[in-house]
Amino acid sequence: MRERTTLANQIEGVEQLEVDVQNTLELVELAEMEQDQGMVEDAIATLREFAQQVHKREIESLLSGEADANDCYIEVNAGAGGTEAQDWAEMLLRMYTRWAEQHGYKVTLMESSEGEQAGIKSATMQITGPNAYGWLKTEAGVHRLVRISPFDAAARRQTSFASVWVYPVVDDSIEIEVLDSDLRVDTFRASGAGGQHVNKTDSAIRITHIPTGIVVACQTDRSQHRNRATAMEMLKARMYEAELQRREAAAAQTEAAKTDIGWGHQIRSYVLAPYQLVKDLRTGVEKGNPDAVLDGALDDFMSASLAQRVGATRSEASASAQ
Repeated sequence: MRERTTLANQIEGVEQLEVDVQNTLELVELAEMEQDQGMVEDAIATLREFAQQVHKREIESLLSGEADANDCYIEVNAGAGGTEAQDWAEMLLRMYTRWAEQHGYKVTLMESSEGEQAGIKSATMQITGPNAYGWLKTEAGVHRLVRISPFDAAARRQTSFASVWVYPVVDDSIEIEVLDSDLRVDTFRASGAGGQHVNKTDSAIRITHIPTGIVVACQTDRSQHRNRATAMEMLKARMYEAELQRREAAAAQTEAAKTDIGWGHQIRSYVLAPYQLVKDLRTGVEKGNPDAVLDGALDDFMSASLAQRVGATRSEASASAQ
């Protein structure tokens, strides 16, 4: 039913665009006949907006991966650098929260570890909405910030790093086998405000999958059992995402694909000083308004990276077929 709803919405959206474009073209013809230049300009501006919607739908048509339609988890981890990196990690968490809210997605903070002075050491949130993983999967990698440090009394320029990891929420149609003997389960006290109960009991859960070294944590609920169930879902999602990455690397047969997601592979630079620039190092897309980008304006970066990623995969597949 979810797949049917998604397809129906896509078809209805395209059909509505066709109707809107035709109506606007007729409006232009009418305005030209009446020599109403103001109406013509308004209609042309509307057509430009339709063109942007068409471009977005073209990109969405590329979201045909096995888990692209699924919800997803986003993990943000501060790199080396103490308070600077932790503050940058919190800025990234806010950036993706703002992007999700602007697109009508639901955001749920699953786990967060606060920094000593400011920011966060790490955090995980779930993004719920159509094609959430398909859009956000290209954001995985290392993000670099260059700015005048607000924590430095000498106002020196600092470079900070944080890593972003994106993996799909696994639904009931995907079976992942996890052996209890492969797990180490730790409990700890939840952090942050939570009333009289949450900070007085070891309700938070951390699960380590020993063979792969994957670690997940959850502290959203006051119930240890519910936190454990959620953490198990997150673990299965991480394991599934790792399998998807292995398949993609094998299909692409390039070292670039193998290192597309992981610490040490910088994907984007955010420069706030001495000049204002955000540059994606994979696609070359640049934006001269970092404030807007940090406030969630990521669509251009995601679209370009997704188109490049799909195009590369298709090229490799075509070459293999030949």
